[in-house]
Amino acid sequence: MTDPILPLTSKDINTGKSVENDAAIVTQMRLLIDTLKTHNYAYYVLDNPILEDSEYDQLRRSLLELEGEYPDLIQPDSPINQVGDTPLSAFTQVMHDVPMLSLGNVFEYDDLRDFMRRVNDRLNDAQKNPEYEMELKLDGLAVSLKYAYGKFVQAVTRGDGQVGEDITQNAKTIRNLPLWLADATDIELLEVRGEVLMPKAGFERLNRLAAEKEEKTFANPRNAAAGSLRQLDPSIAASRPLAFYAYSVNQGLPESIETQSAALAWIGDIGFTVSAVRVVQNPREAQAYYESVIATRSDLPFEIDGMVIKVNRLSLQQQLGFLSREPRWATAYKFPAETVMTRLHAIEWQVGRTGAITPVGKLEPVKVGGVTVSNVTLHNFGEIQRLDVRAGDMVSVHRAGDVIPKVTRVWTDLRPEDSKPVKLPSTCPVCDSPVVLPEDEALARCTGGLFCPAQQQEALIHFVSRRAMDIDGLGASWLISFFEHGLIKTVADIYQLHNHQDEMITYEKLGEKSVKNIISAIEASKYTTLARFIYALGIRGVGETTAQNLAQQFGDLDSLMAADIEKLLLTPDVGAITAELAYKFFRAPHNIEVITALREAGVHWDKVEQVVSEGLPLDGQTWVITGALDSMARDEAKAKLQALGAKVSGSISAKTTALLAGDKAGSKMAKAEKLGVKVVGEDEFLALVGE
Repeated sequence: MTDPILPLTSKDINTGKSVENDAAIVTQMRLLIDTLKTHNYAYYVLDNPILEDSEYDQLRRSLLELEGEYPDLIQPDSPINQVGDTPLSAFTQVMHDVPMLSLGNVFEYDDLRDFMRRVNDRLNDAQKNPEYEMELKLDGLAVSLKYAYGKFVQAVTRGDGQVGEDITQNAKTIRNLPLWLADATDIELLEVRGEVLMPKAGFERLNRLAAEKEEKTFANPRNAAAGSLRQLDPSIAASRPLAFYAYSVNQGLPESIETQSAALAWIGDIGFTVSAVRVVQNPREAQAYYESVIATRSDLPFEIDGMVIKVNRLSLQQQLGFLSREPRWATAYKFPAETVMTRLHAIEWQVGRTGAITPVGKLEPVKVGGVTVSNVTLHNFGEIQRLDVRAGDMVSVHRAGDVIPKVTRVWTDLRPEDSKPVKLPSTCPVCDSPVVLPEDEALARCTGGLFCPAQQQEALIHFVSRRAMDIDGLGASWLISFFEHGLIKTVADIYQLHNHQDEMITYEKLGEKSVKNIISAIEASKYTTLARFIYALGIRGVGETTAQNLAQQFGDLDSLMAADIEKLLLTPDVGAITAELAYKFFRAPHNIEVITALREAGVHWDKVEQVVSEGLPLDGQTWVITGALDSMARDEAKAKLQALGAKVSGSISAKTTALLAGDKAGSKMAKAEKLGVKVVGEDEFLALVGE
């Protein structure tokens, strides 16, 4: 598969420029070889990998492509045909009777079909389209076990594929590893291979106990399993929750067994633990099973990083044979990588609703976590400085589940020679207003305010959003279109769109019915609440909770607009910074004009019934709500607390009286426990309200 991420076959990874001589090609090869050897040692010898498997795979594929294009320049110490690394000297070294080879990899359905096509190319017509056996690719330490007439006699690690480490005494402590096979006493020598791993529950327990003792914790279950097996003291291995899963029989298999699936069934019957096995007939069936395993992967008791696909018939395996490093009859179908390497071509700056200047990395498009990613947020200028990321860098990008992609590593050793540190723009990329970076803040900001078109557009989008004015049907794309055509500039102009219906109808994909629906939604939004209106104005630092508190505190908009900083500070959840921002917002002439225009257009709300908390049961208390409640929405729970005299805040502090915690309470629950804040469950809350 051609790697779109590291195009090293025709470009120098240090300069990105075309290379025309052997020395430059060798330089590329040496850089990749040295990097791979460093990580091989960390993975196989130290059991402390510093790369994700997907990152290692990409580096290896890049070297493989270079060697394929320039075979005369292949370096004698290339690790391409190397399986592992040098065995540890602390253990007795053992030569494998049959080399413990690694597996090739496929990453997509097309790669899988290519693998099966290559198998077919080596078979005669009667043998073509064989059935395949699929197993879970366990993420552990590969081990070979030997039994003499049913008695366990030796365990050896993979090592470098030819020579491994004798870990027999440690292996004896693995709870599910049989030391005696009653059904194999007639077999002179039985060799079974598999993975030693640490189940998720045991790994979490091991790390928890280590943390309590202030000892070093393990990065992942694979490290924990490998580190446990390589302890010189077997009692340490015995204390660790290890398990052995068998995946092949290399010597001593009864002649009557003709397939891999039957071999695994047999060793399961005689006492070994075997993972799930499925026999498939073609690529479509293999893909369907692969996708079903991905969907349930998180439910498994152990970590896996893909599927292993093998030609099922053993005689065909023997006929197909081996390459120098891997069998031709088997491959690993890796899961979508959650961390990948790609090129960061440029860094662009975006302007948000509050003027925040956010850097966005423009990537060479790459699949990560099953999704093609071409942009990644770099958060703020401080993050750029922390990572020392630059345009032209190779970077690692991580994405898991629905998590927003982020840069986790910058490959400075692959950095172009002419790279330059990123500088914060001095002026806004949209309106050329000065950019400032407040002393105690990470975010730089455009000082253009509503003069800045980017901030104007974001303010419009926020104003119509569901939690603000909730103007259904007036989405971001239409708002931006109306803005660019000059129909609207401020949020007040939205309520004048009824004067432009004929022009709106002429826009592509916006017919007469859609225009009427938008106008109706705008008209309906005129009746709202004071809290929604305050939130819709987009005052920096004023979220939904703070807007609700301001509405309750002041009762009407005129009182809020006239309030000085001291009065604003009396509002729950309003600190010095938010008070100052609100004070300045309501004194800016442009903002006053927009608010006046909105009220003249008919935006209105019912009078706020202010709660006099004095004498109420929860007077003087501050509550926070988190998680999902079964019996009511959080807004309803908030109203009930306020009716009892409590102030409801959006954040936990030492001054918080209680936290009302529903399902999936998250970080606020942890912070409450840390600060010693009382946590109230939903049942207790309902009892309190009932009283």
